Amino acid sequence: MSTLLHVDSSVRAATNPNPDHDSISKNIARRFVDTWKQNRPEDEYIYRDVGVNPPDFITQDWIGAVFTPEENRTPAQEERLALSDTLIAEVSAADVIVISSPMYNYGMPAQLKAWFDQIVRINKTFDFDLARGDFPLQPLLSGKTLIIVTSSGEFGFEKGGIREDSGHLAPHLRTLSKYLGVDTTYEIAAEYQEFGDERHRLSVAKAKARAESLASELSSSASAQSSENEVANV
Repeated sequence: MSTLLHVDSSVRAATNPNPDHDSISKNIARRFVDTWKQNRPEDEYIYRDVGVNPPDFITQDWIGAVFTPEENRTPAQEERLALSDTLIAEVSAADVIVISSPMYNYGMPAQLKAWFDQIVRINKTFDFDLARGDFPLQPLLSGKTLIIVTSSGEFGFEKGGIREDSGHLAPHLRTLSKYLGVDTTYEIAAEYQEFGDERHRLSVAKAKARAESLASELSSSASAQSSENEVANV
């Protein structure tokens, strides 16, 4: 059995009275998750909609609690870190992580950044040792697969694209993903939303089809791996 962690970050709902306001990124991610669940209904599923229910921003008191040794923390400090502990536990438990995000002002929503800030935490998801020279930070988690689902109003943010230098969403997610323990990353992107033309329709349709096919591929691989492990343990 695997654990799938699904994190949405659009402030829009997946379904609205006006379909034109439906979140594109959430609906693409839902296509992946629904396919995964159909193929692997026994897997554990954890869902967070940080766009609608955003985590708290970190504060000076939060940082103070993090750098206080656990045995010396006050009840108030433990309470301040409770959400962080919960979010980290969800990431730690996950084998597959799906993060969907719209591009807001060429980067990730503040709500998703707040989620990462609660999780990227010393002695929990990374450690720090100056003996490593110029690269003292080292992730503590590993072995996870990440599916990044993005939607954008413009286009050409990929490597070599006409807006490559303006796209900070996917690169930022890739950079931070190592602190989630991610070893393998897949990306699905829908573009052209602001243009509202045939290119947009085709981009969304292609992204949904890719989400479904990727979920089928990965869930089948996970099932095969689980079967091999069961045979090995007999």
